Amino acid sequence: MSVTVVVKDPTYILNHCTKYLARDNADSRHNYGQYGDDDPRCRISEAWRFPIIDSYYDGQDYESSYASNIVTFVYVNRDGGLGNELSVIGTFSDLYDPIPLQQVEDTAYWAVSVVVPKGESHRYKFLAGSRAMLDPVNPQHTTMEDGSRWSRFFTEYCTENLSFERWEILLLERLTDRVLPFRTTEGQRFLDAYYNGVDRQTKDTQYARAYRLDQPVGAVNFIDKIVARQESHRLVDYKICLELIDAVIRLRNPFEEPSRMPVSMYDDLFADLVADDGHSLQGWDYVRYAKPQFFLGLLRRHAYTGAFSHPKHGGNSGGAGWAYLAANLLDPITGALPDAASGSTYFDWGRALEWPLGRNKEYRG
Repeated sequence: MSVTVVVKDPTYILNHCTKYLARDNADSRHNYGQYGDDDPRCRISEAWRFPIIDSYYDGQDYESSYASNIVTFVYVNRDGGLGNELSVIGTFSDLYDPIPLQQVEDTAYWAVSVVVPKGESHRYKFLAGSRAMLDPVNPQHTTMEDGSRWSRFFTEYCTENLSFERWEILLLERLTDRVLPFRTTEGQRFLDAYYNGVDRQTKDTQYARAYRLDQPVGAVNFIDKIVARQESHRLVDYKICLELIDAVIRLRNPFEEPSRMPVSMYDDLFADLVADDGHSLQGWDYVRYAKPQFFLGLLRRHAYTGAFSHPKHGGNSGGAGWAYLAANLLDPITGALPDAASGSTYFDWGRALEWPLGRNKEYRG
């Protein structure tokens, strides 16, 4: 599988390195419990930003370019200790065909930028000569069946489950369905009409990346991705609390799987979580997780962010969350709803976004 290498301006790469890697301070200020005390990433600001995933434009056709990202791999070769034969291998190309890194001007940073399709997850390693190394910056790792460890990255619109097991996904679907405003009859009717009413071209280009399953607007997919990267320190919260919620709800109804329990069970669960005084939720292990209300707040924040943020982050499939706001956002002065007959809205998100998600022909990602 061949890969397209793109030459990026050194300033582009150095801007990222200056912001996030060029730190002399040795404090563990960037460790929220996800790293060991001696991990160098404790001293790196937002280590999850590497490799750099960015928009791609080939300079000719932005519509065809929309299907890909530019991925820039960066290695810090301090004092030249690793020599000048640095490269990267990975599943985004022929797995064992090294792609050489180039020194970025007269600095310690070596980099290469490649074009990778959106919606994919890949593993990779750096090579110094013939010596293979994990990315010392990127916090994402994956372990193969043979026990080998690789660094990992994913591009925009990725729908592969990276953080959760299948039962956790199913339970999260029920929980986010309870949190978000789409579970009403009217809300579900709107989503059905929105998803089914788009034209064939839009379905082929945009909805091929949509993560619908049985839950609205892909909020669970967003959560799966944010705890794999930006908020990896919160993955442990989800792992513990999903297990505890599963235990609590099974204690209340031992005859059904949580994914099939009636909505009323989750209504009662949420009411008890809101009212919890720190010791009275039957079946909850307060030694393992002392404040279930904190997890409820975390879940709400992630669910709403996923439902209404840019779809490239994994939620808001096809802009359905934005479309829901456009159809329901009240005029702040008159309190009136948008005029559906004339197509007017107080939240015209399509004007600001690129094709195929929006209708702005000037925007480039």
